[in-house]
Amino acid sequence: VDAFQAWCGPCKTVVDLFRKIRNEVGSDFLHFAVAEVDSIDALEKYRGKCEPAFLFYAGGELVALVRGVNVPLLQKTILELL
Repeated sequence: VDAFQAWCGPCKTVVDLFRKIRNEVGSDFLHFAVAEVDSIDALEKYRGKCEPAFLFYAGGELVALVRGVNVPLLQKTILELL
């Protein structure tokens, strides 16, 4: 989940990375979403930050968090979690 604030919008720079990984591993295993933290109370702790937060869930539980646009770390995290 790309957790973003309304004033900056979702992180468009990693969309290509997400598409590439999803095409490689198949859509049954991996799903991407965006969430505006300003309108979701459960994501309140991610408000007021100047960097995007990428939340990784498995079985409905938060299992990893990557702050900032660090493409190598995002890719590594996704592949390790799969």
